[in-house]
Amino acid sequence: MSTNSGFERDKGEFTRGARALIVLPDQGGSSRDADARLDETAGLAAAIGIVVAEKVALRVRQPRPATLIGSGQVEQLAATARMEEADLVVFDASLTPVQQRNLETALEAKVIDRTGLILEIFGERAATAEGRLQVELAHLDYQAGRLVRSWTHLERQRGGFGFLGGPGETQIEADRRLIRDRMARLRRELEGVSRTRGLHRERRQRAPWPVIALVGYTNAGKSTLFNRLTGADVMAENLLFATLDPTLRQIALPGLDKAILSDTVGFVSELPTQLVAAFKATLEEVVSADLLIHVRDVAHPDTEAQRIDVEGVLADIGVSEQTPVIEAWNKLDLLDDEARAARLAEAARREVVVAISALTGEGVDNLRTAVADRLTEGHRRYTITLAAGDGAGAAWLHAHGEVLASEVQGEQASYDVRMSPADFERFEQRHG
Repeated sequence: MSTNSGFERDKGEFTRGARALIVLPDQGGSSRDADARLDETAGLAAAIGIVVAEKVALRVRQPRPATLIGSGQVEQLAATARMEEADLVVFDASLTPVQQRNLETALEAKVIDRTGLILEIFGERAATAEGRLQVELAHLDYQAGRLVRSWTHLERQRGGFGFLGGPGETQIEADRRLIRDRMARLRRELEGVSRTRGLHRERRQRAPWPVIALVGYTNAGKSTLFNRLTGADVMAENLLFATLDPTLRQIALPGLDKAILSDTVGFVSELPTQLVAAFKATLEEVVSADLLIHVRDVAHPDTEAQRIDVEGVLADIGVSEQTPVIEAWNKLDLLDDEARAARLAEAARREVVVAISALTGEGVDNLRTAVADRLTEGHRRYTITLAAGDGAGAAWLHAHGEVLASEVQGEQASYDVRMSPADFERFEQRHG
């Protein structure tokens, strides 16, 4: 069978169970530990059932336009791929189409880069129609200039998006007009999704209930914390990108009758720009949130680098610097006694940090209190007089403020309420 990389080989579907080499072309200048980077990429591969046969770090002093790595390193990799019987070589780097094609020819194995791997995971994980639209748009944007792939996946209804094999894998020529038309159609559909989300947000703001968004690096424990706070059963596994589609649930907090908690997709270093653009409608939930809980895995060796990556993505998607952020230092249960004591002591010294274990529940009540305090910061005390029979007005006060005292005298009822000036203004507009 003729293949697009120029060698004879049967490449059918082998996403699940494929044997892979993980290759880190280390070009220097990274603050991340090489072993941790290799482990992360191996985790990304394992997330879609790829079997990691070997992990290899290569020092790249001068990137080669044709293959990124040197010719001797290519030969070394080819020998390792044959020895390990690897079907797939995953580069923890961005490859140009030419580099990808040349490496496939030299290594006699499928080659994908970090962006392709992440898009493949998203393609498999997207559970909703919206998620699939977003991933397909990101995939088409990524593949638009890569003539080494086919576009038959456009007719598929579900599943991944063909980086690792599938129908038409040998087809080189792409129908560019079909791609452009499909991308335009997807963007129109996603614009409709964005408008719908905007209407939902406006409705919530009129209610109004504060919206809290969980953000953080992938596999930091956001979904476990979401389940702990809401009693929901959102998928929470030790997998990178276990959550793709946003989930919203109602929660109660001290002094707040109701708040909306949103679980969002995890971020990752070098998150493909195509995904950031395609997931704009989803990430708008983060941009418009009243408060962010940045969930951090403090047991991870690269936790500081992960924090920087997350803050970079938040800036990229347009989160205001004025949006309050509380850091939840998660996974205390994975630390030894000395490291745990150090984290607890450091968290206690910082106002916007709460140390927790979402798995065991340790510190979660402290997090609830910290979130409530931050949301009600700046609330003032108001004395409000209503008709004694105005049940709707009284209910509104209880729902949107903290009723400290109430007294009924004849036909009037007086309430001492603590609430935000914005809520008081809304109350006046509604009830006069």
